[in-house]
Amino acid sequence: MKPTHHKRTGWTALLAASTLGLGGFANAQELPPSLVTPDRVETSVGTLDFKDGAPSQATADKVFDALDFTHGLDAFLNSFGGASAYALGKGFREVGAEDNAVVIFPELMDAKSLFLTANADTIYYLSIIDLSKGPMVIEQPPKGLGTINDMWFQWIIDIGFPGPDRGEGGRYLILPPDYDGPVPDGGFFVARSKTNHVLYGARAYLTDNDPKPTVDLIKKTLKIYPYTPGGYGTSIATALDGKVRLQADPPVPPTKFVEASGKAFNTIPPGDFSYFEMINENVQQEPATSYNPELSGQLAAIGIVKGKHFAPDERMKKILTDAAAVGNAAGRVLNWQSSEVPGWAYYAGSAWSSMLWEGGANFETPPPMITKDGYFAPLPPTGARTLNSKTAFYYGYTLDSPAMIMRLPKVGSQYLMGFLDAAKAPFDGGRTYKVTLPPKIPAEAFWSFTLYDNQTRSMLDTPQRYPRAGSQSYPSPAAEADADGSTTVYFGPTQPDGVKRGNWIQTVPGKGWFTILRLYSPLETFFTKEWRPTEIALVP
Repeated sequence: MKPTHHKRTGWTALLAASTLGLGGFANAQELPPSLVTPDRVETSVGTLDFKDGAPSQATADKVFDALDFTHGLDAFLNSFGGASAYALGKGFREVGAEDNAVVIFPELMDAKSLFLTANADTIYYLSIIDLSKGPMVIEQPPKGLGTINDMWFQWIIDIGFPGPDRGEGGRYLILPPDYDGPVPDGGFFVARSKTNHVLYGARAYLTDNDPKPTVDLIKKTLKIYPYTPGGYGTSIATALDGKVRLQADPPVPPTKFVEASGKAFNTIPPGDFSYFEMINENVQQEPATSYNPELSGQLAAIGIVKGKHFAPDERMKKILTDAAAVGNAAGRVLNWQSSEVPGWAYYAGSAWSSMLWEGGANFETPPPMITKDGYFAPLPPTGARTLNSKTAFYYGYTLDSPAMIMRLPKVGSQYLMGFLDAAKAPFDGGRTYKVTLPPKIPAEAFWSFTLYDNQTRSMLDTPQRYPRAGSQSYPSPAAEADADGSTTVYFGPTQPDGVKRGNWIQTVPGKGWFTILRLYSPLETFFTKEWRPTEIALVP
């Protein structure tokens, strides 16, 4: 007799496949241990109980709390740029600068206004520009430098020396989201925003150590006004196509300037639960598509959704308060311990650091190298967001631009952050420290130190008003070099004996501080690291 062969078909085959699908194990007792959830699991969120894999209600409650905390922490860390941009607008309105008005610091910025790590070397002029009614024109003054970001601190276009006008000045046309109307044939540098408002942030150098000529130039030439389709920049030939009518440009309205030197106002996001209320305000005023889906999902998971009221219950408010506390701590750890993060110390073993070299301005790929012929040589994209450097940067600093982090001598400025002394300890405002800059400081334009308050990350408020020292003689005397060409700067509560006023920055007993060394128009020896400042050390 021939042997009988049984062929499995239909539901019989499917049942067999489902029974033996896990590596051929026929029952739960034979499952690999890695697939089995024990009846009790000890975790960082507590003891989790299960009955043959089914979670108890107590376990579900703990996990839901953990998920909400995780989403809240992610939302805090990943949206800080948006909160900071929004906080700038709120601060401007405190001093009477509504949208499209310009906040300017004719006597430079000092310690009275709260700005994340601003400097006391250059003339700032800034504005929140409203695109909700249509495209806006910015007539950029010559001899400036800066950038335009959207309300999530996403880069739109550079202006001034690093921008397409290359310091000559020019007209910038900023288009709002989804704008599909006519654009000019020429005469404008055109860029598009993802948000209904943009942050225009510019600064300019002093003229022979005097701010007044520069301020006068800015006030004379800076204009912000609505774009007229079919006006300047549109040719008759284009109008003949019938898609746009020729228009006469209306008179340019006067620009409102609000002088802010010496005024007290706050532009820094909070570090408590109210942070989430602020970010919700930004979400409500901007398009839902203006930021990435991952951040949108993190915000939605905690109840922040475009077009919906944000009203967390007491349980959720408690969780978000905790998330804000941990997020705030993360921003501080990643800054104060920045030199200990692999790749962030600028010199081997040094406390001088910068998180931007890890992932560049887009927090993804380090900035391009520069060839001997002067060409940029982009590095291969990593495809991964450098989340810690992004968190650290936005927690302590504002605005984002490729021009802020590039290896190009004599262009822009470079920064070294100093949060710890030579012994890797935080700075004590009651003690005296010193740092020495070797000869030939690599700054073609000028250099400076600025001190900042640990709490606010804004300029340290002392009787000096401007907590800075550098090569400029305004707003405080210039630092003087020693006979060997090196320059030593002291930080302490009282001016050390024999030290020139320009070589001393005052500190406050009981108040911690950190510093930034700025090199304006940096030279090649900075990028090659042939030139290196000493560590900031305690004076015995």
